[in-house]
Amino acid sequence: MAFEIVVIGTSLGGLSALKILLGNLPADFLVPIAIVQHRHKESNNTLQELLQEYTSLPIREVEDKDEILLGHIYIAPADYHLLVEPGHFALSTDEPVSYARPSIDVLFESAADVYSEQVIGVILTGANQDGMQGLKKIKARGGLTIVQEPTTAQSDVMPEAAISAVAVDWILTLSNIASQMVKLCH
Repeated sequence: MAFEIVVIGTSLGGLSALKILLGNLPADFLVPIAIVQHRHKESNNTLQELLQEYTSLPIREVEDKDEILLGHIYIAPADYHLLVEPGHFALSTDEPVSYARPSIDVLFESAADVYSEQVIGVILTGANQDGMQGLKKIKARGGLTIVQEPTTAQSDVMPEAAISAVAVDWILTLSNIASQMVKLCH
């Protein structure tokens, strides 16, 4: 079973979590990764630069209609919802969901709609419940779900919410999430 995309959602504490997770992925990790990290709408593209130091995989902030390419990591731009469409991304300025834009739910639900069981959804540290509904939809469509072990999260609210709502496939530490992704995708 080949996976088409890995979607990752995180909020409070996400930068340090993503550094560890992405830093543990090999240079030949081919499945595209799309990330929603909650951040202030005025924030610039330093997130991309900070994370690029930890991985040799190319990272870019998504522009509307960007093609989804193998071996790339995509970050939702500040203040835009990131949606998966067949073969490419779309950006939206629709109302915030769970007080967030970009919303993890929006990314996860659109990925589940397009790629069904070929999606891996990952919830990391965060201080709200965004991502819970999206992870539920990925699971309902036959995709795989991974949540950061709440005791290892800077904020356990988001992982706990996901675990309470979804029969999660794996609950792992950050470095183990990376190795599980590699196992599933190679």
